[in-house]
Amino acid sequence: MQKKNNIFSGKKIVVGVTGSIAAFKVAGWVSSLAKDGADVSVVMTQAACRFVAPLTYAALSGNPVLTDMFAAEEAHAISHIQLGQEADLVLIAPATANTIAKLAHGLADDLLATSVLAADCPVLVAPAMNSKMLLNPATQRNIKILRELGHGIVEPESGTMACKTDGPGRLPEWENVREQLLRSLSEQDLAGEKFLVTAGPTREALDPARFLSNRSSGKMGYALARTAWRRGADVLLISGPTTLKTPFGVKRVDVTTADEMYNGVVEACTDASVIIKSAAVSDFCPETVESEKVKKDDARLVVNLKQTPDILQQLGKMKEKHGYLLMGFAAESRDHRSAGEKKLANKNLDLIAINDISGENTGFATDTNQVTLLDAKGFTDLPLTSKEDTADYILDRISKMLREKAC
Repeated sequence: MQKKNNIFSGKKIVVGVTGSIAAFKVAGWVSSLAKDGADVSVVMTQAACRFVAPLTYAALSGNPVLTDMFAAEEAHAISHIQLGQEADLVLIAPATANTIAKLAHGLADDLLATSVLAADCPVLVAPAMNSKMLLNPATQRNIKILRELGHGIVEPESGTMACKTDGPGRLPEWENVREQLLRSLSEQDLAGEKFLVTAGPTREALDPARFLSNRSSGKMGYALARTAWRRGADVLLISGPTTLKTPFGVKRVDVTTADEMYNGVVEACTDASVIIKSAAVSDFCPETVESEKVKKDDARLVVNLKQTPDILQQLGKMKEKHGYLLMGFAAESRDHRSAGEKKLANKNLDLIAINDISGENTGFATDTNQVTLLDAKGFTDLPLTSKEDTADYILDRISKMLREKAC
């Protein structure tokens, strides 16, 4: 299976750990980054060393932990200037109120603060502290200053704190922080673009207990939304019923029926620059919906159906007026290329991904996919890979098409 390069692989990431009880959480983050192939250098303040031993981070990162600016120089280790200038990204987590104040006002009295001042790369700051400290006007002012300086702020979560109080100030879960790191490290070739992505199945009710639907899991659409956000896009995801979590940074609107998806898409499309319709929308729905659950003995064996609105065709008709780039999917079990060519022309699409749903590794609910892309220039067969990597390949093509369109 061919795989696109891991974004973390080979990246030099400095993790600055400060004096907070949440420091133990960051040990797992360092381990995850190292497993993903990142070259992780951990810098700890003296206060941080009182919560977690430096040896823990050294074992997890595979690199010596730096705790003192002058000791590092004497040992001919990487200097505080090199540390910031050679890094691809600096993550400060947990960031205490004291460290945030230092960074906001340009103090350089320890190795971490000095390295941040010298950094030529993105800096992400993850505050973690007591709620009253976080909400104190002085701390809020300092966080605002960090934003103005161009640093990213990883918003803290709310919950029960170590001090037994409830409120904002908890260090977020790694899953969400990881997405923000990936966005900071990814090429922002889709920055300024507004993506509308549809995903998942629709459900057409027969009665209060039964419905017609399909086997779509929504995984491909969610992967497209997630990777587009990582690459800088503003993403709206209109989703049918799924069990998937909303990708970090993505706005999600839930719908159930084909009519609901049609209305949601038509309303949102006027603000989009790219529309990717990957949802598996029901082509038919029952002519009548029973208001009460139909008992087995009373059930009719024939259900009359009617066609649902053709969302993709409507988007194709509106495309010239609103100027968006329009992509569709063709889930086929035979005659894949001819079906894709027909759909590309009939729906007035700019790009289509043709998917063999009969394949063991390419059908519904799988974590892998292999699609063929078709546009006005012809066919391109993508490799069998994860749906997330498939999404990146698709976005590579869309990014190129957007550049060509702008010329």
